[in-house]
Amino acid sequence: MKKIALIAHDDMKPEMIAFVKRNEHILAKYPLVSTGTTGLRIMENTNLTIQRYKSGPLGGDQQIGADVATNNIEAILFFRDPLSSQPHEPDISALIRLADVHRVPIATNPATSDLIILSLDK
Repeated sequence: MKKIALIAHDDMKPEMIAFVKRNEHILAKYPLVSTGTTGLRIMENTNLTIQRYKSGPLGGDQQIGADVATNNIEAILFFRDPLSSQPHEPDISALIRLADVHRVPIATNPATSDLIILSLDK
């Protein structure tokens, strides 16, 4: 079964945790991967087990991109902070590009994540 990737910028982590808690029954059906701190915070607040990659700025976005390139990702739920610049913006752009190239659904905000999660509730 393909993985679901969960990523959230610092100011968006509380919103990601709330989203995951609301949708834990759906996400529990999938293997989950996440960037470092996001995964830790989600696991501290839910009963989910998440394979944690490095922090986004340290290569975690690229690790998820490698999963995309090897056809191991079902969807990416990425709560981006549109009001803050990110030092690893090139990595974020590369991940979004890979998702587009490989036709992997990627949500970059909570509203789109709600739509994707509905499609995953099989």
